[in-house]
Amino acid sequence: MNALNHKQVIRTNFEELAKGNAEPLITSLADDVAWTIIGQTVLSKTFQGKPAVLEFLGNFSAALVDGHIHIHVDNLLADGDYVVVQGHGVAMTLRGVPYNNTYCWVYRFANGKIIAITEYLDTELVTRAFG
Repeated sequence: MNALNHKQVIRTNFEELAKGNAEPLITSLADDVAWTIIGQTVLSKTFQGKPAVLEFLGNFSAALVDGHIHIHVDNLLADGDYVVVQGHGVAMTLRGVPYNNTYCWVYRFANGKIIAITEYLDTELVTRAFG
């Protein structure tokens, strides 16, 4: 796969997630994927391996009113094995706190699968929304 293919995988993932369909994302993750959320929040850590990532995503979704963040992709850039997405999301937590965050995700591909994701976000908002 080349940068354009990687970019299309990510674009499709976000288009399908907007419809509530996580299957393309799940399929595109390598078994040994590492998803790192930056900062010092309750969510900040590296989730190592597909089962850990899926468990995190399920738990996170369960904390939101309608089960997911409505993500709007602002920019999508690709170079080699990397795809970078700038976006912003709209959601409400079950605690009644708006969770309208701004993101930058850096995806790394190998052998046609996503092997690493680094997520940059407003950590103060994470703390306010999730403790």
